[in-house]
Amino acid sequence: MSTPTSTPLLRTTLVWSAIVTAVLVVLGGVIGFLTAGVSGMSSALVAVLLAAVFLGLTIVSILVANRFYGDPLFVPIFFGAVMGGWILKFVVFLIVLFVLRDQPWLTPMVFFVALVVSIVASLVVDVVVMIRMRIPAVSDASLPTAAQVDEGERRPGDTSTPRD
Repeated sequence: MSTPTSTPLLRTTLVWSAIVTAVLVVLGGVIGFLTAGVSGMSSALVAVLLAAVFLGLTIVSILVANRFYGDPLFVPIFFGAVMGGWILKFVVFLIVLFVLRDQPWLTPMVFFVALVVSIVASLVVDVVVMIRMRIPAVSDASLPTAAQVDEGERRPGDTSTPRD
């Protein structure tokens, strides 16, 4: 069984997202500390890590679903994994925001800015990886072998006549 051509793209995105998250943790921590002290630093760190976990879960759910590629139930498994992951992330995100809302150590503006910067950075990583990866225009297609063409074998749906 082969893997979909999207798997290397998703793995590369996951690696680069981890690198960008590490940079944002350092920058967010320093900038948060300089703007609002320890409260700002912890707010920035929580926001960056929260964004990284939730954005990484999407990639991981697709990679897990891709393991079932070639299975007759691949499409429902893929759909269930991605949509189930999305619904789970949405519910957990709302719970986390409600829990964090009234915390005395949280600086709301630092948290918000760090969260937005993390999401935008993740989108930039997605775009850069997508532009640089070389994925065929027709994904996961198989072409006939030279022997099949020479013998004039007909494939299902082939309406052309063999050349003599």
